[in-house]
Amino acid sequence: MRLFDQKFGADFLAGVPAAPGVYRFLDAAGALLYVGKAGSLRRRLAQYRTAGRKKKERKRRALVKAAATITWEVCESDLAASLTEIRLIQTLRPRRNVAGAFPFLYPFLGMRVDGRETFFCLTTRPEAFPSFELHGAYRSRDATGEAFHALARLLRFVGHPIPRARDRIIGAAARSSAAARYSSAAARYSMVIGFRRLPVDAPPGWSKLFRGVSREALEALALELLEHPGAMARRAEIQEDLESIALFFESEAHALARARATTGYAGYPVPQRERDLLFVQSREALRAAT
Repeated sequence: MRLFDQKFGADFLAGVPAAPGVYRFLDAAGALLYVGKAGSLRRRLAQYRTAGRKKKERKRRALVKAAATITWEVCESDLAASLTEIRLIQTLRPRRNVAGAFPFLYPFLGMRVDGRETFFCLTTRPEAFPSFELHGAYRSRDATGEAFHALARLLRFVGHPIPRARDRIIGAAARSSAAARYSSAAARYSMVIGFRRLPVDAPPGWSKLFRGVSREALEALALELLEHPGAMARRAEIQEDLESIALFFESEAHALARARATTGYAGYPVPQRERDLLFVQSREALRAAT
């Protein structure tokens, strides 16, 4: 007899509706293990019943082994099921749900221009940078972080780095008010870099890139680096950094811009908790249009 049938009964699936919804796996103590969504609850849970020992099926088999109870909730549509799943994961943070469970870790990129000085920040605490033009929220901390550090390395060839830029920005905020002192503490794990004398048209271009509108700033920087002897001496490293920023633009910034355009989402930047909901609505809108 299959493990699924031993634990939940051979006739379990007969009582599960073939309708959109969300399902939950709970352990013997009633603690939530996992939340999932399905266009057909019966069909999806049947996949757990037949899960074998292949690598791609191990997660399902492990959930069946750990669970004592399966419950479900019918939703009016696939879209409603997807949105409900995201809200439950964000609120309840089941142990076996990793993706989407911690939206407060989704990063932002920010920029602030003071005369001929330009500052960039990478943060998961947007409230700590009220004076910055913020972009995001993006999902991948790796792609966003790699792009930020790549930008920091590349701009050293065309601008003059500002020493201790982070301390300068955060220190100024801390002196201005009690609220800013809170922001200073909240920004503890954020990063700030600054440069003097960047090309005049550079900040607007980077703003467009972070917003997912245009990568012209990256192309202009690449052309400028071709004229820099120090950059050409490190050609392989420069190319790798340019590719990191290009990847971020396509996978994070432009993807977010496309989702906003598809759904007509007007707010910006997108709050961290709304980012995944926005992408679900965007996918549904694209599916409905085809």
